[in-house]
This record gives sequence, C-alpha cells and structure tokens, in this order.
Amino acid sequence: MTPQTMTAAPQNRVPEVTPAFWLIKLTAVTMGETAADFLAVNLGLGLGATTLLMTAVLVAAILWQFRQRCYVPASYWVSVVLISVVGTLITDNMTDALGIPLLYSTIGFTLALGLTFAIWWLVERTLSIHAVFTLRREVFYWLAILFTFALGTAVGDLISEAFGVGFAGTGVLFGLIIASLAFGYFVLGLDGIWAFWLCYIFTRPLGASFGDLLAQPADYGGFGLGTIVTSLAFLAVIAVTVVTMTLQRRRSA
Repeated sequence: MTPQTMTAAPQNRVPEVTPAFWLIKLTAVTMGETAADFLAVNLGLGLGATTLLMTAVLVAAILWQFRQRCYVPASYWVSVVLISVVGTLITDNMTDALGIPLLYSTIGFTLALGLTFAIWWLVERTLSIHAVFTLRREVFYWLAILFTFALGTAVGDLISEAFGVGFAGTGVLFGLIIASLAFGYFVLGLDGIWAFWLCYIFTRPLGASFGDLLAQPADYGGFGLGTIVTSLAFLAVIAVTVVTMTLQRRRSA
C-alpha cells in the first residue's frame, strides 16, 4: 500500500478523561450557574431573553465544534461552557416560567437521558467516549451532555432548595457521591463508561452548589462574592487551562 492510498485513522473528537478534564469541567459547570444568574438577573435580560441569546450562541459553538475532525480544546470547551449555561436555563425556565416542580423535571430529564443512551446504543452498539469518530456519534454525545447538565441542575436545586439542604450541604453530598463512584471505579471495578457518565451528572450539582455558595449573599447562605466576580474568576481558570491544553497538543503534534 502506497502512502497515497493509505487512509488516516479516525481521531476521537472529544478529550480523554484526565484530572485536567475534571478540573475544567467542574469550573465550567460552576461558571454556568453563576453566568446564567448574571445575565438573567444582574444584567436584567430576563430568563426568556437570556435563554434565546445563549441558545443562539450555543448553536454557533456546536457548529464550530462539528467542523472539527479531531479534539480541539478551544471549540470543545467553549461548547461545554455554553451548554452548561443553556442546560441551567432550560431547568430554570421549567421551574420559574412554567411552574414545573423540580421533582418532575428531575424525572423527566432522567428519562430523556436514558432514552438518549438507549437510542445511542441501539444505533452505534457502544456508548464509549473513546470512540466518538463520526458526526452521528458526536450528536449523541452532545445531546447526552445537554441532558446531564439539565438533570444535574434539577437534582441540585431539588436537594438544595426544595429539600432545604443548602448550598454547602448539597456540595458535600455530591462530593461524597462522586468520591464513592471513584472508589467503585478504581477499587471495585465499576464499569468506566457508566462511572464517567454518573460523575458527569453529579459534578453539575457539585459545581453549581459551590458557585452559589460563593456568589449568593450571606442572607441566602452564601459568601456574597457576587455573580460577576465568581463568573470571571472561573472563566479565568477555564481560559488558562484551555490555553495550556492547546499548547501541549501543539508541542506533541
């Protein structure tokens, strides 16, 4: 076989799961919570206008991501940050604008995520995040990501607000859940794919609780840093991490 006839092996379009992955994912979901509140409340755009605006920006980011034929940190993580914001806004609209109880939202998004996984498996015979080589698999991947963010928001708000656990208590609860999943994966042999998706869901309420704890005023159980300071701080962490990832990939190329 000549070099001209050789076909390059397809590359995964999403990142490998590393400590840096979880760091930036956690900061992204924290920023998603505070940024949604900043746009809707502090800037006075309102829930509806903020949702339309951020959905349009998310669509543009996802189209940018779909144009890639391998993992590109900038397009991937911009999409994650925006889908975190939109996932938060979807749940907030269902709760605040439509009056749907958080318990029903939690059940609904659980079913939607389960249906996404079922169809993904039936079509592709795999849910592996290590083999997202085609556009169809990537569509399933991002749809699952959207539902994990919406579900994580609903679960976190349900426990923190409806059950009265509070920001700190909710963060500790989901931190313990994630720690138990890590123990199950590293020690007990829990399936890696399911461990990943469960941790992906539960890092959403963990990050959101941490963001609310920092941003909300003391009267609501927070530290009172505000949504602007909190959002900018986590945006800076995300930007530095993405730039570092990009430089590392260029050096290794």
